[in-house]
Amino acid sequence: MKIYRTAKGIIIENQGKYFLTSETNWDAFVNRNDLYEFLTKLLPRLEETLLTDTQILAPLGSQEVWAAGVTYMRSREARMEESKESGAAVFYSHVYEAPRPELFFKSTASRVVGPNEPVRIRKDSKWNVPEPELTLFITSSGSIVGYTIGNDMSSRDIEGENPLYLPQAKCYDGSAAVGPALYVPGKPIDPDTSITLEILRQKNTVFKGQISINQMKRKHNELVDYLFREMSFPQGVFLMTGTCLVPPDHFTLEENDVVRIEIGEIGVLENNVKQ
Repeated sequence: MKIYRTAKGIIIENQGKYFLTSETNWDAFVNRNDLYEFLTKLLPRLEETLLTDTQILAPLGSQEVWAAGVTYMRSREARMEESKESGAAVFYSHVYEAPRPELFFKSTASRVVGPNEPVRIRKDSKWNVPEPELTLFITSSGSIVGYTIGNDMSSRDIEGENPLYLPQAKCYDGSAAVGPALYVPGKPIDPDTSITLEILRQKNTVFKGQISINQMKRKHNELVDYLFREMSFPQGVFLMTGTCLVPPDHFTLEENDVVRIEIGEIGVLENNVKQ
């Protein structure tokens, strides 16, 4: 099942059909450890509705978005390459091998954009890339109950200049896109699920890649355990789990590019690029 946050309310998709709920509080609706069972019981009481792309909003209310870094080998290699001149490349190798994962704050809800809204590249950066990531939704008690697609926009030149500049490279208005829906399965997502990234420029594909999430070094529960060790999230939290689809080092996004990310049962998150 999938849950959409839309302009007309919360809509559930099941077996290709859409059902409008009477719920208006997204945070309370999704922050349930038994979310799949709750939706299963709710569906028979709902009437069918229509869903259009223009109605879909980012599937979060007041939740924060966090992110994990260097969880795939390709990400490790990219980070080492961008930071070699600063002398910080060795740190990314250490992070990849260390017991403790890299976790960082990505965005407040107000800075997140949804499907078909523009993601941004910084005006003071010359090397910008999207990072397509499977994104977990975790309840306030630490249970993974849903999945969505995240785009962790990154300024590689800023981070490469000095790893202490990570917040500026990662956190700014429009630096995170999430959507289109919250996928709520009855069991954990299939590890063979694929992530596909396609970047279009003037309708032509300038980069395309695909990877399975089973290439990830860290386990989802491992990341959640570290995130919740000394942090609380009253309405739950979204956690981007890292990427291994990184365009070549000579590539940078340009204004009006289109970033298209697809993950298995979750769907497609598409955004154009603005400065």
